[in-house]
Amino acid sequence: MHLTRHEQVGVSRHGFSRRSFLHAVSAGALAAGTLSFRDLLSLQAAELRKQGRSMILLWMAGGPSQFETFDPKPDHENGGQVEAIETSVPGIRIANGWEKTAQVMDDIALIRSMTNKEGNHQRATYQIHTGYTPSGSVKHPSFAASVAEQIGSEDLDLPAIVSVGNTEGAGFLGVQYEPFVVQDPGEMPRNVSSPVADARVQRRLKLFNRLEDQFAVRGGRSIVESQRELYEKTTDLVLSEQTKAFDISEEPDDLKAAYGDTEFGRGCLLARRLVETGVSFVEVRKQGWDTHTDLYERLGELTAEVDPAYATLMTDLKQRGLLDSTVVVWMGEFGRTPQITARGGRNHYPRAFNLALAGGGIKGGQVIGSTTDDGTAIQDRPVSVPDLLCSLCHALDVNPRHEHISPLGRPMKVVDGGEVVTELFA
Repeated sequence: MHLTRHEQVGVSRHGFSRRSFLHAVSAGALAAGTLSFRDLLSLQAAELRKQGRSMILLWMAGGPSQFETFDPKPDHENGGQVEAIETSVPGIRIANGWEKTAQVMDDIALIRSMTNKEGNHQRATYQIHTGYTPSGSVKHPSFAASVAEQIGSEDLDLPAIVSVGNTEGAGFLGVQYEPFVVQDPGEMPRNVSSPVADARVQRRLKLFNRLEDQFAVRGGRSIVESQRELYEKTTDLVLSEQTKAFDISEEPDDLKAAYGDTEFGRGCLLARRLVETGVSFVEVRKQGWDTHTDLYERLGELTAEVDPAYATLMTDLKQRGLLDSTVVVWMGEFGRTPQITARGGRNHYPRAFNLALAGGGIKGGQVIGSTTDDGTAIQDRPVSVPDLLCSLCHALDVNPRHEHISPLGRPMKVVDGGEVVTELFA
């Protein structure tokens, strides 16, 4: 007898959930005298805390300049036209153009000493999203897929991973951890509503399953199982009330205005709605940071869209009690060169760049690491990509040394190397 994915793991929209299974097993152990009441409460509380974790990645595609964001150098010629502004935390100054972000600096930790070797857009993006450099022999799972595998709620009908814009996929982890891509966060995703009555959908699916059974017994079982996995996830989504999370029109007009009537602003608002519903990982992308030319002309447009959306997301999460359980990461694939080119821009520079972190137990209002006065090198506390990913695993209660087995039979850790940046959680 073929078992569906839901039957295999004991989870269905209309059946047992992992949480109810945990409760049943725990209650049985309690009755048998093998588990104390205090142990039971601790076990259930730990499970609920773990399922409630989530992450929002604000991806600045192209590589934002550290000089024009969170590591300004106004007193050096490499600083360009930027001015440093005060923030809500005395002693922490960031670049002008980020006035709203400056107001919520109490909740943000800046790392000014990120360092890497990958200076190619595709390679660096892949590496930060998966923890591995590209390889012709294997497609690595994204970090988002590894997070969803460990902490994703099996009770949720929505996809565990949602991306506003295209991103890295699940690799060999399979279709159940592929991101659900939203191209227009201001509209409901296409094809998430059923064109016929729910009962008719179920009848069609039963007929389709019978047809697939015939193919499965003739040698196509692995293909059928993979396709059924996808169909079951799609059916759950289409028939679920949780799809309303994608409808940002329900939000108050003043809140939508605070986020900004832009694609990125709407994406950040959608991200908040999704993590509030239980989605484990949301990525919101903002293109345009590859500023080889006309840096300052383009910078005003970029910050005008990103600054209010980022700051409002932080405030919104905090006011709703979601920031403690939601890790928010603002970053791109690398930084920009200290020297401004003859074309008025900055080139790729992975040697020293910055990022911003918040939520999930991360202590805000602090700066970790520093660069030299001219911005050419790390001066203090270098942080690598594996260090960053280990730190995110710590915040999300994910095991960074958990091993996946690749199609070639090779064990691959979620994060290979690196250490937790303990200062983030001091």
